[in-house]
Amino acid sequence: MKVKVKLFAIARDITGADEFEILLAENAHVSDLLKILVDRHAGLKKWQGYLRFAVNQTYCQAGKVLKDGDEVAVIPPVSGG
Repeated sequence: MKVKVKLFAIARDITGADEFEILLAENAHVSDLLKILVDRHAGLKKWQGYLRFAVNQTYCQAGKVLKDGDEVAVIPPVSGG
């Protein structure tokens, strides 16, 4: 199946892309996507415990099952003042 991945802030900086499509096995979870991202972009490893995800604009846990055509946003921690 194919999902669209959107990356923000440090995740975008590390991967060098703001969005791309990726092929995953059927019934893959968000955690499976995260593992692939960390394997491909070692700089994400130190951030993986802090990243949050939204599937189709709804925040979710890493155990969420993905479907073909889903949009997954990878959201790093934010700080402000």
